[in-house]
Amino acid sequence: MKELTVISGKGGTGKTSVTASIASLAEKRVVIDADVDAANLFLTLEHNLIETEQFQGGYKAEINPELCIGCKECFKRCQFDAIFEEITENIIPKLSKQKDEQIRDNRISPKFAIDPIACEGCGVCVHFCPTGAISFERQICGEKYISITANGPMVHARLGIAEENSGLLVSQLRQRAREMAKEQKIPLIITDGPPGIGCPVIASISNADALLIVTEPALSAIHDMKRVIKLGRQMNAAIYVCINKADLNKEISENIKEFCFDNNIKFAGEIPFDRAVVESMKMGKALVTYSDGAASKAVKEVWENVRLFMGDTMERVF
Repeated sequence: MKELTVISGKGGTGKTSVTASIASLAEKRVVIDADVDAANLFLTLEHNLIETEQFQGGYKAEINPELCIGCKECFKRCQFDAIFEEITENIIPKLSKQKDEQIRDNRISPKFAIDPIACEGCGVCVHFCPTGAISFERQICGEKYISITANGPMVHARLGIAEENSGLLVSQLRQRAREMAKEQKIPLIITDGPPGIGCPVIASISNADALLIVTEPALSAIHDMKRVIKLGRQMNAAIYVCINKADLNKEISENIKEFCFDNNIKFAGEIPFDRAVVESMKMGKALVTYSDGAASKAVKEVWENVRLFMGDTMERVF
């Protein structure tokens, strides 16, 4: 079993469009949408959803006001300023000067609450609470899906708005894909990775056999391409580069090819700008199944080059 991860270093390069076409060209594969913060691979791959599962992320602490005695142990120990004294504006005007002084002197114990956004789920407050007033539950942060496409299964997910643990979710998706590939004797896993170089990117490329970096002829894209190449080399993965919309700035495209040549990076090809890409997305289809135009032919050539670069071992599994 081999794993190819398609990444970009930045958003907007057309990485997902390229991945959808490659997933449609590979005859037998599992495809993963690892861009869980903004998953959209399912929009360009026709599929039937067959399985849904909740994604449980990290833990969050919550104080039971009935059990809280206001000892301030949690308040003093929280390193994230997530615990605050719960005296509301409605209560404050009703407090007499004497009662207000008693609260400050700790003779009348105030209650405390936890800001769920600031809470990092470390559990220190839970450990030191003398009355067991703090619950510590895993949070439902999103959903995981398994779908069937024309060329094999698709493993994808949706992370909730402003939720964390995207790296954990990506790792779980990749583990599920490996299990399915092993059970169904599928020799290839293709992952649509997230942009950037953060935690979910690291989770999507760890132990991958090869990385296909989709860049574009822009200075910002070159900068981010170099960052993700450095990350990929730290992961000991084979690295290939292709340029999307290459004809929009031929000078910068030539600079990218020269950089690849000078740094011993295999260049997989150039994809021209083609309005058929947008039309294929509108129709919910991969480019290579919708069009036989210039961009479609170029993507097919990129895929053939990647197969060639990955060697005889990969050739035997397709």
